[in-house]
Amino acid sequence: MFRACLFTATVVGGLACTMTKHPTPPAAPTWPPDDPSFIEQYASTFGFRLGAPQEITIAPDGDVLFTRTPPRSFVSDLYELDIATGEVRTLLTASQLLGGDDEHLSPEEHARRERLRKATRGIGGYQLSEDGARLLVPVSDRLFVVDRATAAARELATGDGFPFTPTLSRDGARVAYVVDGDLWVIDVDGGAPRALTHREGTAVDNGVAEFVAQEEMDRTRGFWWSPDGTQLAYQHTDNTPVDVLWVGDPAHPDVEPTPFRYPRAGTADAIVTLAVVPVAGGKPTWIAWDQARYPYLCDVDWSPGAPLTLVVMNETQTELAVLAADVKAGTTSVLLTETDPAWLNLGALTWRADGSGFLWMTERNGGWQLELRRRDGSLERALTDPQLPALSLEGYDEVAEVAYLAVADTQPESRIWAVPLVGAAREVSATPGIDDIVVSRRGGTQVVVSLPQTGGKRYSVRRDGKEVATLPSVAEEPSLQPAAEWTTVEVDGHTQHAVIIRPRAFVAGRRYPVLVHVYGGPHARQVLATPRAYLLDQWYADAGFIVVSTDGRGTPGRGRDWERAIHKDLATVPVADQVGALQALGARYPELDLDRVGIFGWSFGGYLSAMAAMVRPDVFKAAIAGAPVTDWALYDTFYTERYMQTPQANPQGYQVASVVAQASRLERPLLIIHGTTDDNVYFANTMALVDALFRAGKPFELLPMSGTHMTTDPALALALQRRQLTFFRAHL
Repeated sequence: MFRACLFTATVVGGLACTMTKHPTPPAAPTWPPDDPSFIEQYASTFGFRLGAPQEITIAPDGDVLFTRTPPRSFVSDLYELDIATGEVRTLLTASQLLGGDDEHLSPEEHARRERLRKATRGIGGYQLSEDGARLLVPVSDRLFVVDRATAAARELATGDGFPFTPTLSRDGARVAYVVDGDLWVIDVDGGAPRALTHREGTAVDNGVAEFVAQEEMDRTRGFWWSPDGTQLAYQHTDNTPVDVLWVGDPAHPDVEPTPFRYPRAGTADAIVTLAVVPVAGGKPTWIAWDQARYPYLCDVDWSPGAPLTLVVMNETQTELAVLAADVKAGTTSVLLTETDPAWLNLGALTWRADGSGFLWMTERNGGWQLELRRRDGSLERALTDPQLPALSLEGYDEVAEVAYLAVADTQPESRIWAVPLVGAAREVSATPGIDDIVVSRRGGTQVVVSLPQTGGKRYSVRRDGKEVATLPSVAEEPSLQPAAEWTTVEVDGHTQHAVIIRPRAFVAGRRYPVLVHVYGGPHARQVLATPRAYLLDQWYADAGFIVVSTDGRGTPGRGRDWERAIHKDLATVPVADQVGALQALGARYPELDLDRVGIFGWSFGGYLSAMAAMVRPDVFKAAIAGAPVTDWALYDTFYTERYMQTPQANPQGYQVASVVAQASRLERPLLIIHGTTDDNVYFANTMALVDALFRAGKPFELLPMSGTHMTTDPALALALQRRQLTFFRAHL
């Protein structure tokens, strides 16, 4: 409940709720004027992401398809690059397909896009048939099949309801999709849609990935075509055991709250099973495995020449198994198992084109390692050394039999390495920075997306190792170039990477207040070897601060032991490493005024900001917590229990890592910002902290923002950054 808060200021999209004010710092500095042109440009371009190529796909003939918006619009259209000529043509536009109709999305599609952090509209995705001749293009609540050569589009008559996660069969002859929790199929060349499942009630879904699969396992799909297109494997999800949370927007009390099935830590997950059904209709064959031992269905793969393959995991996430299914008998056999006493990260599985074996990523030997496994799961050979700091498997060229890995070669970079199944690995990246790659399974063409350490962004189209074209971006170029310095510091016997952003008008001999921009948790690095990551930080620096970031233990890319240092306690080590790195930087760089330090971040970074301000007020003099998890018992099972176990098994760890439990220790100014309809980190997290702070008599500021965790309104984004800047200027 909102208790006795006085609303004192209004901003676009939110209200600033302020309790008792903290004392003004003894000496208020004279601040330089901030740059209005840059921050307005940043807000209007969605952080310069609008206008950049997205959803890149390489066709069998080597041409490249991609979506792109205008530089200040969220509506995507579809384009094609002719690799022979380098020319780009507009293949399809959203307005062309909709014919002037408005775009409509179901609540399930809205939620799926939230899981993918996808903000664009129009042609947000598409699928190319195996031969490259036709495309499936979903727009709004309609499905279109498009002839790629002529761009002629034909709408499929899918009937009533929103067609969720539509997918082409490999031969392009049929489309499967989900409507209202049931799996349907329709022939591309005509005919009525056919329901393949009939759910038992509204708490049951067929063909839909449950919440934790979408949010935490990177699995957004709940059904899979057989290679020959005659069968579909689908997950059957019984959500009955899962708590229902109702999300309403206080800014729109006339709109009915939306129910979400959300399993909080220590509560029951959905019950997920798997079945295979003929596309022609008939009874499903249920696939059996030891579900009591492995309740999580983490991944499913059905590749040509290979068995239907499952990756399943136990509830404590300390053991997983890769299973091969016999789709006729409904039985499974174990191909391999993995164990870890702390937790297992999910790796990647990719079958060879002939089904004779598969690639597998494992951390078994202390760091991510790529292995080649035989068809029966036995190890043929390791393809990389665990000392190579691999991050992920990015793609596989089936013709050349070459895998492509993202490698943190010299932290904080991310370079692309080519790893052949036979022969020596080699680096593909040409320059230092952050690289990503899109690989054609049929070989030949690749697209390397580069964020060089020298600045800029490139989309290099390569053929046989040579650049033949670039994908054109229409994104605006930032009006400033960050002045970032990358360095390392020693903290309690280990090395941490850090980055420092000084004002472009930096004056030697002057001391500046410091802002620590933090994430500090699993899955994401804050220190990246590209100035594009620090555009917003440079704006803050130019406004009179020095901004620093560091990646402590628990962040990815530094090996198994480094990441698992946070096991059962998400607070102590992350806070200590932020403090240790900050103090080491302050000892080296006298321009950092460690008597005036603020900390800010979002999501895990918001949590860590609030926690740091409470437990180390001697270091952090002000904090902004964006969408913080304030009590890990309020976050989802799969993420939280991986690191913290359950609240029942680790009550002390949950107490130590709870911001709510530390609320009475708050001594410093704290601004909490949260979207009221956030369906990942629920607003209940912020209200629990607000209640605890109020009961303890602690002053704080609250900015509740109407909407979820993606701020797409430029006016709202602009107001948010200015509000944060004003807060730090007032308190530092």
